[in-house]
Amino acid sequence: MSKLVPPHGGGELKALLFPVIERAEELKRAKTLKKVPMTSRETSDVLMFAMGAYTPLDGFMGEADWRRVCVEMETDDGLFWPIPITLSAARELADSIGIEEKVALVDGETDEIMAIMEVTEKYTIDKDFECAHVFTTTDIGHPGVRKVMEQGEVNLGGVVQVLSESEYPVKYKGLYLRCAESRALFAEKGWSRVAAFQTRNPMHRSHEHLAKIAVEVTDGVFIHQVLGKLKAGDIPAETRTKAIQAMIDNYFVPGTVIQAGYPIEMRYGGPREALLHAVIRQNFGCSHLIVGRDHAGVGDYYGPFDAQHIFDTLRPDALVLRPFKIDITFYCQKCMGMATGKTCPHDKKHHVSISGTKQREMLSAGEDIPPEFSRPEVVAILKDYYTTLK
Repeated sequence: MSKLVPPHGGGELKALLFPVIERAEELKRAKTLKKVPMTSRETSDVLMFAMGAYTPLDGFMGEADWRRVCVEMETDDGLFWPIPITLSAARELADSIGIEEKVALVDGETDEIMAIMEVTEKYTIDKDFECAHVFTTTDIGHPGVRKVMEQGEVNLGGVVQVLSESEYPVKYKGLYLRCAESRALFAEKGWSRVAAFQTRNPMHRSHEHLAKIAVEVTDGVFIHQVLGKLKAGDIPAETRTKAIQAMIDNYFVPGTVIQAGYPIEMRYGGPREALLHAVIRQNFGCSHLIVGRDHAGVGDYYGPFDAQHIFDTLRPDALVLRPFKIDITFYCQKCMGMATGKTCPHDKKHHVSISGTKQREMLSAGEDIPPEFSRPEVVAILKDYYTTLK
């Protein structure tokens, strides 16, 4: 019997990917169906269904689930779920689709058929209502809000069966782990207490320190990075992967860390998205999620520790996974080492801390990054990337 935490909902993993032997025939059938083009976010959600990361959902949400998730963070049958997972369509297309009709879900950027969905509901949503509850703002400057406001007028709900994982398994071979695969890897290593570290950026020394705190009290750390679409200015996954691996190879004890990636598109939903990350990591087999400063946030829309505080508001049975809440980390010149606000008594003038924006500016200008902030092996890889942009 597995010693890992159970999938969310307490049942079995629900990976919605057609078996390989059935895909060719199903794809042939899908080509005869009406096509529903998806946004990049919706396509990434289909990929998350495929790998079992959205267990126990079986497809895109209907109206009752959408509304209750927005307001109460649970589906209509009481399952804890923090952010609605929905599919939109233009009004004209939605009107042409009948209830119980099967449609082909198509990547709107590549026109690849990704999945088949049986439409069981069609409904119009109040976009301001969704954004106000999920993102706590309706400001179009927030990238998650903008994505909702730009989506189609009508949502389609129904069961999804996935035909393709696109380029991810080949492009990120060895990095792209499905939920069943990460669980098998943890079990093979004898891990039962696993801490996930979410990242969409190359890891500097503060991130490294967070991971090492977790290594001290668990069996290992799962550095799990975003492979889906990011906002302008973020480091692409190929470069980020190399930079993180350089840090692991040079500064972690072998066998204590696994690097992997998953195809989610960030919503930048701050506290609510931290909870979604927790659900997903439980499905991957992790017992803990490292939640540091401004987890999944953007700009000044959320307080630095809002993503930690929201875990305290949950009902006791919402999640099996637990958060590791860690204070702001930095290098202190007087401590002569990494520290947090809870361990360092010294004035901030002694702290070496560089914002992500400032680091990008320094790298773009070819300036040196202090070794107290980022490891030289990591900086070398990032400098090579920024050189290609000139």
